[in-house]
Amino acid sequence: MSVRIAIDCMGGDHGLPVTVPAALSFLSHVTEARLLLVGRESELRAALAAAGAGEHPRVEVRNATEVVGMDEAPASALRGKRDSSMRIAIEAVKSGDAQACVSAGNTGALMAIARFVLRMLEGIDRPAIAAQLPNQRGGVTTVLDLGANVDCEPTHYLQFAIMGAALVSALEGRERPSVGLLNIGEEAIKGNDIVKQAGDLLRASGLNFRGNVEGGDIYAGTTDVVVCDGFVGNVALKTSEGLARMLSEFIREEFTRNLFTRVVAFVALPVLGRLRRRVDHRRYNGASLVGLRGIVIKSHGAADPVAFESALRRAYDAAHNGLISRIAQTLPLVARSVDTAAPGAVEAAAA
Repeated sequence: MSVRIAIDCMGGDHGLPVTVPAALSFLSHVTEARLLLVGRESELRAALAAAGAGEHPRVEVRNATEVVGMDEAPASALRGKRDSSMRIAIEAVKSGDAQACVSAGNTGALMAIARFVLRMLEGIDRPAIAAQLPNQRGGVTTVLDLGANVDCEPTHYLQFAIMGAALVSALEGRERPSVGLLNIGEEAIKGNDIVKQAGDLLRASGLNFRGNVEGGDIYAGTTDVVVCDGFVGNVALKTSEGLARMLSEFIREEFTRNLFTRVVAFVALPVLGRLRRRVDHRRYNGASLVGLRGIVIKSHGAADPVAFESALRRAYDAAHNGLISRIAQTLPLVARSVDTAAPGAVEAAAA
C-alpha cells in the first residue's frame, strides 16, 4: 500500500535544513512512501537540488506563500494565514491528496487548523495529543492527553482510551492493548470525582482496562496505554524531560570530574553508547493529534533530521495500518459495551 505524506517543510525552529534531509532519508528507507513537500517553492526546490534530489520521482512540491510563526497566536494563524505551509499540508489530507500530515510548527496553531479543516470523528468531542515514551520493558508506553485538553469530563477519558488503544494497535499490531488510568494510587477509591467516574466508564467499556496506574508505571511499562487529562499529562511529560536532562548532566559531570573518571568514561564508552541510543528522545519523536478525521503528527519544534524522520515513520505507520478506521470501528463497540454493562453510566458520569 502506497502512503503519501504531506510535510509542512517551513515549520519548526529550523525549517528546510531539517525537513528536507529528513524527507529524503525517509524515502530511502521506505520504498512505498511518497511525499508532498509544502513550502515556499523556490526555496524548497533549491534545497532539493542542493541535496541532489531535484527531480525525485516520489516527491511533489506544493507552493505556500506564508509560514506560521512558532510564537504566533493560533487564532491569527487560523484566520490570517490561509496560504501557510501548515494549512496547505493539512488541507491535502482533507482532499485525499495525502493520507497524513507532519509538522514541527506551532502546536496550538496546528491543533486549531487541523480541527477546523479536518473536523472531529463522530463520537469524539476533542482531539488529544498522544506520544510514545520508552519503558523499562524495552518497548513504549502511549500516553494521552499531553496538553490539548486541560479540563476533562469522564467521557473524555473514555474517548482518550479508545483512541490510544487504536493508536497502539495501528503502530504496534496489538489487537487488545492494555489501558491504565493515571491516578494518585492504584485503588479504585483514589482520585477526584471525575477520575473515579472515568474509571467506572472504563471498567464498563469492554476495553482491556487494567485499572488505576501511577506516574512510575508509565516508564515501568505496566500498561500499553495511559490516559489522563491534558494538564496532568503535560506536567508529567515536562517533568520527565527535565529529569532526563538533569541525569544526563550529572553523568557528564561525574565522568569529567578528573583524570581517573575520564579514563573510566573511556572504558565505559560502549555501555554509555548503548544507554544513549536506548533513551535517545529522537527515536520517539512525533506526537499524534488523535480524534481528527485525518492523521496529523506533531514533531518537536527543535527536532533534528533524525528526530523528524522518526515523526515521518509514525505518520506512515499510522496511515498504512488504518488508524482512523480503527478508531471509527471501535467507538460504537465501546458505546454498546458501556450501555450494556452499566445502563446510564455515561449520562451519570457526564452529569
